Amino acid sequence: MAAKTTAPTKRPVPRIYLATPPLGDGADAGDRLTGLLDAADIAAVLLRLRPADDRSLIRHIKTLAPVIQQRGIALLLDGHFDIVARAGADGAHVSGIDAVNDALSALKPDRIVGAGGLASRHDSMIAAEAGADYVLFGEPDQGGHRPKLEAIVERLSWWAEVFEPPCVAHAADLAEVGALAATGADFILLDEFVWRDPRGPRQALTDAGQAIATAMTSPVAENQA
Repeated sequence: MAAKTTAPTKRPVPRIYLATPPLGDGADAGDRLTGLLDAADIAAVLLRLRPADDRSLIRHIKTLAPVIQQRGIALLLDGHFDIVARAGADGAHVSGIDAVNDALSALKPDRIVGAGGLASRHDSMIAAEAGADYVLFGEPDQGGHRPKLEAIVERLSWWAEVFEPPCVAHAADLAEVGALAATGADFILLDEFVWRDPRGPRQALTDAGQAIATAMTSPVAENQA
């Protein structure tokens, strides 16, 4: 595992990793995304797809890919690493060490593999050592249960301080974004709360970007840099 060996430097501002709800029709989904992707500093989109055969999934992905990638935003699939290359996506996010190893074998060295479903510090280190491009902390498990915010903050701070591979923080709501940004996380994964916001997802994204910027100029963030 590659630990940080150089003197600490000022952290870059975390960027947004936007997860979509499960999408079906690519054209409709593209229309939804077009008006959102300039609302904040989005580095990547995690595309979640409704169940369908591979041919239909690939068609949907190819419809959405230009909307995302032409803006310089990476397109990752939630699972489905076996169709990443055929669909023209940039990579896949998978859960669990076994899935990480399978995805790495299929996608490296040309595409991105993100690792989630990491139940322990040991699992996160194994995933990064194997070659995962990032590790995700704080997402709900299959039963919908999630660690407390304090535990997620502690895990992210530990990783950001010790290890080189990027870490991603899962934000369950807008109120968590600032605290997660201040940990040293490289990316903040914004999920369902963006799409449920009664004001609309664009406003939620704008507010999340502002929360990140505010957190990074706070005295606590400056002292941790």
